[in-house]
Amino acid sequence: MIRQPEPRTRLIISGALIRTNQELLDFGPCSGMARRLLAIWFPRLASDVSLRTRPVEGPFALTHRAGNADQLLCLNAAARAQGLHRGMPLADARALVPDLATRLADPVREMAALVALRRWAVRYAPQVATDGDDGLIADITGVAHLFGGEEDLRGDLQARLIQAGLNVQSAIAGSRGGAHALARHGGGIVPDGLLAERLGHLPVSALSISPEISEWLSRMGLSRIADLIPLPRAPLARRFGPGLVATLDQMLGTMPEPVGALPEAPQFGVRMTLPEPIGLTGDVMAGLDRLLERLCGKLASAHMGARRVRLELRRVDKATVTVEVGLARAMRDPVRISALFRKGVEEVDSGYGIDALRIKAVVTEPLAPQQIGEAKVRQEDELNDLISRLGNRLGFDHVLRFLPAESRIPERSFLTVPAAYSETTPLPFRKRPRRPAMIFPPEPVTSASGHPPARFRWRRMSFTTLRAAGPERITPEWWFDDPAWRSGVRDYWRIETKEGPRLWLFHTPMAPAWAVQGTFL
Repeated sequence: MIRQPEPRTRLIISGALIRTNQELLDFGPCSGMARRLLAIWFPRLASDVSLRTRPVEGPFALTHRAGNADQLLCLNAAARAQGLHRGMPLADARALVPDLATRLADPVREMAALVALRRWAVRYAPQVATDGDDGLIADITGVAHLFGGEEDLRGDLQARLIQAGLNVQSAIAGSRGGAHALARHGGGIVPDGLLAERLGHLPVSALSISPEISEWLSRMGLSRIADLIPLPRAPLARRFGPGLVATLDQMLGTMPEPVGALPEAPQFGVRMTLPEPIGLTGDVMAGLDRLLERLCGKLASAHMGARRVRLELRRVDKATVTVEVGLARAMRDPVRISALFRKGVEEVDSGYGIDALRIKAVVTEPLAPQQIGEAKVRQEDELNDLISRLGNRLGFDHVLRFLPAESRIPERSFLTVPAAYSETTPLPFRKRPRRPAMIFPPEPVTSASGHPPARFRWRRMSFTTLRAAGPERITPEWWFDDPAWRSGVRDYWRIETKEGPRLWLFHTPMAPAWAVQGTFL
């Protein structure tokens, strides 16, 4: 008889916590583990980012336009030491510090830097989220021991950021609100269960509340968080709203507050390393075609299409050559995309050879699967390819298309918009006389005799009227003050001349005169 072995207790490892399966059944996963949150604050993020690429000695500040004056937005330590502060008018700042160096703020660049820092901070925690426009919040529950404890984790993080040239303050606490407040008031670590004791000395402005509520609390003698903790919640909510009570409870850890880390945006890129360097255009295009097949496969699996694609060619001397093309419409057709790269690849200086290729969809858009092979789809693809070729040579803002506009005024009856960023719109059906194929600013007519004129001169040529149709009266739009229409209503006529041109003439009864504004095909 074979004896069955006794069931062994299995170990289940989750993060830094090791529990037996029986304990997990009794208490649930991660039972008893205190939540720990790390707040990271960059008090001078905008100026630090700007100074990393272009250092400045002495006082420095970033400015932005507020109303009719420039104001200081972010200052370095030298500027603050001389009495300058955020929100000060630039003229006053220069009066105090004549040698103040300034640059315009770049919010897009600053937000990109914060997003990059959020990705970097994942080395310390699996969940990292942005905290306003100058901070991060990370859930480090169960991972601090991997760095030797919370003190060593915080010290390692601050040392790396300071070495990168960033001013930083950080704090660790059992609640998001507590870590956020402490990071902006000196930083430090709050042991588990001591939130009320360690945060009580902070001012009420440390809470995430409006400045008005903070000022009202201070006028009532409630200047510290410790003054609010023992007060009944109901009167506080009636007097200052439920937001104050919720924020206070979240700081003390009695009400949960999620980190809310956003998922990473998908990256669409593939690369190829070559065993031997290449330098011929045909070889580079062959490698590009193979990469585009893989790239478009990734895009198709995510139901995305590329709007801008970048090809990076690494040469043997470690230099990188970039070729980038834009697309008039989101697509993932490798053959059509490859054709747009040929001109740029032919102009590449391969040096001693290219040993690596990398292609990336820099800008993407959702693109659902679509039917292929239809005549209408092929026509749209051909037009989009033409717009893409012209846009890459001339600039996509210079390739325009006409769209109808809701106006009976000839000059305002259409719009010119970039073709790559707009869709074709059919002309609305209206029962009105035909419009000319070409409309231009009114050009005066001379020697006009009759109504409509039987003979007239235009552009130094004489014309004789064979047939005329009209008039079509168009009145000015009173809500626009257009100098060209101050002469009043216009009576438009379609004139077919003996000399051939078919013209669109109008007469202004209030200021008698004739003019040509368009031609028919």
